[in-house]
Amino acid sequence: MLRPLLLATFATTAIGLGPLPPLPLLSEPDSLTVTIEKSGHADADGTFKLECDGEPGGTHPAAGNACKRLGQLAQAGTDPFKPVPADQLCTQQYGGPATAHITGRWQGRSVDARFSRANGCEIDRWENLRPVLPRVTG
Repeated sequence: MLRPLLLATFATTAIGLGPLPPLPLLSEPDSLTVTIEKSGHADADGTFKLECDGEPGGTHPAAGNACKRLGQLAQAGTDPFKPVPADQLCTQQYGGPATAHITGRWQGRSVDARFSRANGCEIDRWENLRPVLPRVTG
């Protein structure tokens, strides 16, 4: 297998075409599945698809603004799906029963993140990702 590759490289170099260009990397597009429960808004609860490559799309009710927010977070170099560190000190305030689960791909990485509003850190994490995650009522 290596011999034909070497011969092809040698042949293209010998006739002046130079080495073959590398093949483009194939990557999956950014596509997330967002599941919301107990948000306090019946139209915000459910499972939505969010696609952010090229034109925003999917079934997410705020796809354009959600993709814009994800773009801002990517440009800032932050990972909005990173969980709160276990040793993080958080205010013990309750933000309501809303939960979210986001899976899929973003910035070439797999995502499997859970969100709640169980304390100040989790509330902040949720709010940082709005409008990917909806505004909630306590």
